[in-house]
Amino acid sequence: MNKKIIVSGVAIIMALSLQSFTMKPTDDGVMKKEDGVYVINTTKIGKDIEGYNGNTPLKIYIKKNKVEKIEFLKNQETPKYFVKVKKAFQDVWNGLKVKDAKAKQVDALTGATFSSEAVIKNVQIGLEYYQKNK
Repeated sequence: MNKKIIVSGVAIIMALSLQSFTMKPTDDGVMKKEDGVYVINTTKIGKDIEGYNGNTPLKIYIKKNKVEKIEFLKNQETPKYFVKVKKAFQDVWNGLKVKDAKAKQVDALTGATFSSEAVIKNVQIGLEYYQKNK
């Protein structure tokens, strides 16, 4: 009797877990589609990616499977250094197909290493999310 209950419980948990991985996002706050443009917000999915002073969330705009632009969201990075990061990375991925943008090797910016590495990681995780959930 106990064995059947345990097996049934495990089966239910596995089914629910599998369902959560295969469900398409609807209004999860991560990805939405507006006028044919997918907008991926990395605030939630990149919450563990830290720059020098905390998270560096982004919005990634994708149209017809190409990156249109990267928008830098509010963060706690030192403005003096983050301005350099924005200038260096603002257009790096623009116009690239998602798979090419994801594969692009981008070096961190000297003097703002933690911040720039966090931006790069947020772009990577956002593009990966898009590929899995579009």
